[in-house]
Amino acid sequence: MRFGVLGPLGVWAAGGAAVRVPEAKVRLLLADLLAHEGRPVSADRLAFDLWGDRPPGNPVNTLQTKVSQLRRALEAAEPGGRELVAHGPAGYAVRVDSSTLDVLRFRELVAAGRHGEALALWRGEPLAEFADAPFLVPVTARWAEERLAALEEFAESGPGEVDLAAEVARHPLRERLRGLHMRALYRAGRQVEALASYAELRRSLAEEQGLEPGPELAALHRAILDHDPALGPVAAARTNLPVAVTELVGRERAVLDLCGLPRDARLVTLTGPGGVGKTSLALEVARRSAVADGVWLVELAGVGRAEQVVSAVADVLGVREDASGTALVEALRGREVLLVLDNCERLVEPVAALVSRLLRAVPGLRVLATSQEPLGLAFETVWAVPPLDLSDAVTLFAARAAAAAPGFTVTPDNTAVVEAICRRLDGLPLAVELAATRVRGLGVTALLDRLDDRFRLLATGHRDAPARQRTLRAMIDWSWDLLGAAERTVLRRLSVHVDGCALDAAEAVCAGGGVAADEVLDVLTRLVDRSLVVAPEHTGEPRFRLLESVADYGRERLREAGEFEEVRGRHAAFYLALAERADPELRAAGQLAWLDRLDADTANLRAAHDALGPVDAARLTCALTWYWFLRGRLREGRRLMTATDPVTVAWRAGFGVLLGEAAEPAAVTGTADIDDRRQRARARWFLGYVLSTVGDMPSAEKLTDQALAAFEELGDRWGVAAAHSDRVSQALARGSVEEARASAARCAALFEALGERWGQLKASFGMGMLAQLAGDYERAEAVHRDGLRVAEELRSWPEVSYKLSWLGRVALTRGDYPKARELHERARRAAAEHGFSPGEVYAVTGLALGARREGRLDEAEAHWERLRSWHRQVGFAAGATLVLAELGFVAEQRGDAARAAELHEEGLALAREVGDPRAVALALEGLAGARVLAGDARTAARLLGAATAARASVGVPLPAGERGDVDRISAAAHAALGSDAYTAAFTAGHAEGLTVPLP
Repeated sequence: MRFGVLGPLGVWAAGGAAVRVPEAKVRLLLADLLAHEGRPVSADRLAFDLWGDRPPGNPVNTLQTKVSQLRRALEAAEPGGRELVAHGPAGYAVRVDSSTLDVLRFRELVAAGRHGEALALWRGEPLAEFADAPFLVPVTARWAEERLAALEEFAESGPGEVDLAAEVARHPLRERLRGLHMRALYRAGRQVEALASYAELRRSLAEEQGLEPGPELAALHRAILDHDPALGPVAAARTNLPVAVTELVGRERAVLDLCGLPRDARLVTLTGPGGVGKTSLALEVARRSAVADGVWLVELAGVGRAEQVVSAVADVLGVREDASGTALVEALRGREVLLVLDNCERLVEPVAALVSRLLRAVPGLRVLATSQEPLGLAFETVWAVPPLDLSDAVTLFAARAAAAAPGFTVTPDNTAVVEAICRRLDGLPLAVELAATRVRGLGVTALLDRLDDRFRLLATGHRDAPARQRTLRAMIDWSWDLLGAAERTVLRRLSVHVDGCALDAAEAVCAGGGVAADEVLDVLTRLVDRSLVVAPEHTGEPRFRLLESVADYGRERLREAGEFEEVRGRHAAFYLALAERADPELRAAGQLAWLDRLDADTANLRAAHDALGPVDAARLTCALTWYWFLRGRLREGRRLMTATDPVTVAWRAGFGVLLGEAAEPAAVTGTADIDDRRQRARARWFLGYVLSTVGDMPSAEKLTDQALAAFEELGDRWGVAAAHSDRVSQALARGSVEEARASAARCAALFEALGERWGQLKASFGMGMLAQLAGDYERAEAVHRDGLRVAEELRSWPEVSYKLSWLGRVALTRGDYPKARELHERARRAAAEHGFSPGEVYAVTGLALGARREGRLDEAEAHWERLRSWHRQVGFAAGATLVLAELGFVAEQRGDAARAAELHEEGLALAREVGDPRAVALALEGLAGARVLAGDARTAARLLGAATAARASVGVPLPAGERGDVDRISAAAHAALGSDAYTAAFTAGHAEGLTVPLP
């Protein structure tokens, strides 16, 4: 997560999405913490900063509420975000460094001499919305001073790279800045303006401060009057650049980067798709470039033949040219000139030939070209112009829409619609501007609804624009006309993909009809060079993507060619084969790579499912089932599992249980009808797994045993390991701790040998649970922390939820209730966001345990009643032994002995039915509390003795961190009876153990 203070307060998640921090006081709190740049701030200082001399009734508690709101906002934006707001003895702090806080990055870049990049981080006045907060005034003033110092250093290294006039207007009395501006004006041939600038400063200083300019500035003034050669050459400013009539939105950093390129980058080519704004950016860079002999724009869009390129350049420069170009070379020799060659894509070869000749012959020449493809010269610097990011696209849309429909503004009510429009248009400035012109007639909602027919919608542009830029279709037609037959074939077939594709998919789908499979890569490369296909990332497997407008255009061309259904079928067949190839790999060492591949192709897999017939769609669903489970996409899987074969029915029922539905008995019995032995074993294993998660251990254990036997016969090591992972919890439910340890060890060894990450995660669950039962909380926490890291690496959100809950349980046993509450709440949110009902239940269980331990009995009771209803809903009331015990403890702590006894007796009956000695012991301990409260301390001591024996029978005594209730109840019984009587009753109960009768 990144934070921004060099402008309005900003927070962005790792993917670049803006994070909304609600409420003014919470934003002010964040601004205060960021203003301290990671240093802690005391609670008293924060409270005073937020409320001044009019604090709320309890400022510290109110501050804690605001901190919690801030943490929730950060966590909602990005898992783990709440941990960025730390608390220690010295107070609160936001954990930041130069990679996450822009002001720290600014200083780092300045120290490295990268002033242009540093200044590009500024988005306006620092923390502008809090300008009236007194405690921020000295901080923002210091930051502003740092910016000015950096800007002055940058201007000294290259004055054309800074808008000195604008800076002087903002800081009219700053002498160093004024001197830089005077020097730049003089060198640009504007001596009169330079002298006038000095006179203005002198007058202002005299009127406002009674001072004269300093000696350095006075000396510069004298040097300008004397035309001192030490000031450098004076340029005769000449150019044919058009004056800007609208503001260039969202390109300030790009302009600074391009102006900051070293002078030996003599040929810079701006590339990008049509409408991305190459020309506008090139013109802005050119306007800011100080070149002794002028900056000249050569428009090549209207040049029709190769032999006319030389003449076009010569005409702009006023050179009488012959076809050879010799006169042009001689006219430029010895001069310092910047040529802007616009729209080179139709004449790449003759332009490249001329540029190569001129640059080799004229040392003072630099060329800034715009083209949909590079010129292909060895000394060329290619600078790809990206589409606007979302916020800049929205700004551009708002500005152009307001011009077309006066009074239009982006408001909280229409922001989401405007953002959707800009996303659908890929942030292409031309497309955004064309869409904005339709706001007056349609409004933004209708405009968004009609973008499916974007070429008809965006068919009217500005009359003064070039013909190729007046409509969206004309913009893409311009690029299409440049393509050869093979390039057109591949481009239109590529459009059938959704959100891009890997090379193997492109080769399978785009080949044929005159394009061989081994030629597809070369064609794709040419399309990338021509900015019609988005270039692949430089890391990992290459993927190729079309902008949405280009994809729509390509599908139109695909239908015109009569190929749409054939290519769509080829696409669906490829992704069916991909899913079936991936399925076994998801249970092997290459799991992570295959998960990433399926993630990248999720949209293509969905499109394939829609295109396939019922039989093949069922095959695809079956192949993707384990992927959906690993990624926690339970609702998606449940929705698409529509086939009626017993395999699909079984997995659909399992997904349903995980989504909070009752188990379908027919799905369980129907596994006997699955013909394939491995498929049958896996379906039974999965049903056993999901039933274990909801506590139906008898049914689950039967299915797990059947699956385990089949896996062992088949030699399926993954299946054997998975079955043993479930036997850990099943054995513990029966009180068979040693059996659980043996299964945990077997599971861990097999999954480690297989190198399968999800399996290792499951193994860590068993090992961590056993460590916690043994009271080894340090090891339990370490195991669960490792498991959480693996779960996050897998992006398996159900397992993330479970691991957070287990860490919460460890915190509970250590008495760290705030940490436990935070971990369980994170676990609950992670489960709820993905519809993972058992994980949500498990997290709420942790919240309920913590609430009672902290004495918040009403909150605990509400949680437990909710959990009791859930157990009834899924049809497994026997899983409620803990719920009944905890409700009984709540009643006892409220002083209601009769209600406590009733609940614990019900829980004891269930525990004996289930056969778990530990559950029996818990119920006996609860009954002991009810008896003490009712005045029967002797029976209480006997029940405590029986409970101790029950726990000892399975070799798991109550760990120290979980003895709170037992210690409290035994202390009360001991105080009522005395030592001898208590010991006698306890011993008698211990002898009876699990068979102790209830009085």
